[in-house]
Amino acid sequence: MALPLMPKATALWLVDNTCLTFEQIAEFCGLHVLEIQAYADGEAGNDFSGLSPLDNGQLTQAEISRCESDESSRLKLTPPLTAEIALGKKRAKYTPVSKRQDKPDAIAWVIKHYPELSDQKVCRLLGTTRPTIAAVRDKTHWNHENIKPRSPIQLGLCTQAELDEMLNQSRVSEEGPEEEAAS
Repeated sequence: MALPLMPKATALWLVDNTCLTFEQIAEFCGLHVLEIQAYADGEAGNDFSGLSPLDNGQLTQAEISRCESDESSRLKLTPPLTAEIALGKKRAKYTPVSKRQDKPDAIAWVIKHYPELSDQKVCRLLGTTRPTIAAVRDKTHWNHENIKPRSPIQLGLCTQAELDEMLNQSRVSEEGPEEEAAS
């Protein structure tokens, strides 16, 4: 189980500001019950101040209230807020320098095995550019003699799930105009 940031300071704050049981606080913070009891008695924790898990987004007041009302329930960390969660965007795809030389091989493999994928989808999948795809397809790439089609999954440029998602998107976009034309 993931622990909160600065568990001892968080435990001290929970002891001082909530009606949670020592067991609930100990399990949430990954500390021993006797250590929590020492914080409550003032025997320990005098050398640091408490850290509010509400202020840093690790807990909500609703979660604390839920656990205060039911002593058998346990506190759960709030999942961290990331750009993907907040905006629904994927993070920028970075390819290490050592793998960049493998991109033409991956492009050749995708073009060979999935010719139905558009250049835009291949760009998004492999993090490449349209001119590079065109050069590999037209056999005008500067290193054409050394390009051997290799799976981008085995090269680590994408995952099987990402490839499947692109294929599904491609199939859906191909089926869409046909259904409209039939109506």
